[in-house]
This record gives sequence, C-alpha cells and structure tokens, in this order.
Amino acid sequence: MFLLVRGWPVVSVLGLLEAKEASARERTERLRSQLAAAELEVERLVCAREMVSQVLYQPEDQASLEAVPGPDAPRATPKRGSVVPHHREGLDAGVLAPEYRRIMTVLASQTPQGGLRAKDLARMLDLELIPAKIEGLRSKLKRLVERGWAVEPAAGTFAAAAAVGPVGGP
Repeated sequence: MFLLVRGWPVVSVLGLLEAKEASARERTERLRSQLAAAELEVERLVCAREMVSQVLYQPEDQASLEAVPGPDAPRATPKRGSVVPHHREGLDAGVLAPEYRRIMTVLASQTPQGGLRAKDLARMLDLELIPAKIEGLRSKLKRLVERGWAVEPAAGTFAAAAAVGPVGGP
C-alpha cells in the first residue's frame, strides 16, 4: 500500500481502493448468503404453517374429498384451509376452497402467454405485497400445480392447466 517516491512513503490510492472493494465484495457475498438462508427459512415456515393448518382442519373423512362428484351431485361447501383435491375429468374449480377458487379465476381469465409470477398474481388479487403474502401465494400455486389444477410453464410462472375448464361453483 505504500510506495516509495524519492525515499518517502506515499500511500497508494489505487491499492486502498482495491482493498476497500475486496472488503465490500466479501461483505456483499456474506449478505447474499444470509438473505438466501432467510428466504429459505421463510419458505419453510410458510409451508410448515400451511401443513399444520391442513392437519388441524382436515375433515375426518378424507375419502369424501377424493370422491369425484357427478355433474348433478350437490356440492359440499369448501371450508377455509380445505385440502386441495387432485383434478380429474368432470371436476371443476367450484370444489376448491374460496382462496384457491379466486386464484384459479385469475389464472383462467387473466394469464398472459407464459404465465404469471406470484408477485403479479398477488397484485391482481389485491394482496399486500410483502414476502410472507407472496410466499404463501406461491405455496398455494405450487399445490395447485401438484394437484393438476395449474401448470408452471417456466420456473416461477403459473397458468391454469389446459384441462381445467372455466371456473364455476358458488
């Protein structure tokens, strides 16, 4: 960091700047790592909360959720925290809990080609745009994909599955 000019030590400005830059880069990498760990923790907590909610509010007769109602069968009113049934032929989004039905309504009617990101969908659903709400919505979207109601055309984007017709129900 010191340069001798005519026998006198002179501080190398470039050397000091390089040292500060290296220190800032190290700090940035540490913060990125901490942020990634925090985001992963938030995602896990959201999933854990939803799983506990499902277990606590799961109907006693799980088989009744898996039965496919006929077209003339009366619909059971879904309750908040209901389990999302697997999509099958003849089953429309009316069997989903209200919050999932709202998601499917937006996906079926307002999804651009390529799908919607969770944050954009949260905005369309008038949710508060904070990480907890967006991650909760992303978790619901992933569940809809797993159960055949939605698709994920590209990582992080979601659309209604082609086999799912117009959203009906109450």
